Amino acid sequence: MNYDGNDAHVRYRAARDFLLRHREDYHEAVSGFQWPQLGDRFNWALDWFDRIARGDTQPALRIVEQDGSFRELSFDEMAQRSDRLAATLSMAGVVPGDRVMVMLGNQVELWESMLAIMKLGAVIVPATTALGPHDIADRVGRAAVGHVVTNAD
Repeated sequence: MNYDGNDAHVRYRAARDFLLRHREDYHEAVSGFQWPQLGDRFNWALDWFDRIARGDTQPALRIVEQDGSFRELSFDEMAQRSDRLAATLSMAGVVPGDRVMVMLGNQVELWESMLAIMKLGAVIVPATTALGPHDIADRVGRAAVGHVVTNAD
């Protein structure tokens, strides 16, 4: 969904494609690149990720465990899962501009949480699972965190 009714996703793709074409020519990439004018309502998760993800069954995410096992999700699955989480977070009161601390390890839920929070226009406050109670309280206070996404661990 493109909120401001323009073709910002087309301009975003053109800028991305330009950099990909010139990824081995630093001078051309720097001299020829122009930041795309995306408008003040461009939402990367909605206006870019969802546009390319819908219906795409190619792998978007693979989480590999130390034992070699892995979990893999397609682009479409990531879009759908993040939609469901965004709806849940919205029902829990997350609104644009809210700060949401995400305290998860490298797991599927980390990546779908980031997409969901972006879709809502909220701000991601990343936090390592290694933080202790004092550090968590400090970050919650300094960042004015209103919501936390974590797991039972």
